[in-house]
Amino acid sequence: MTAAEIQNLLQKEFPNYQMKVESCENRHARIFLYIDNSHLRPGGTVSGPSMMMLADLAMYAAILTTIGSVVLAVTTNLNINFLRKPEPDRNLVGESTLMKVGKRLIVGEVSIYSEDDPEPVAHATCTYSVPPESFQS
Repeated sequence: MTAAEIQNLLQKEFPNYQMKVESCENRHARIFLYIDNSHLRPGGTVSGPSMMMLADLAMYAAILTTIGSVVLAVTTNLNINFLRKPEPDRNLVGESTLMKVGKRLIVGEVSIYSEDDPEPVAHATCTYSVPPESFQS
């Protein structure tokens, strides 16, 4: 799937998510999450659940662009390390890379940045389960 196709799918399935699929290519995706007040927590920072959502979406996009429209792929594990406080007035960028693409499990990692900042604010590893009858690669 292309970045535009994945963007359309995500907007259809998750209409309340304010994000943009910037790029997708084999085993990689880059997604922007547009930060607003609904993503902030006390203390003036982006909430952990918002960053986890971005990690999950970036991983899902990398999977879709790699193996095709397997919409029933599901997260089986997501581990995240919060490295430093993201800026509350900057969008977040999630950059995902698939490390292993198997017939049933896909493992990847996602680095999350505040927009225009080279230092990551979080790092996640994710595992997805893929239904065997829908694997297209």
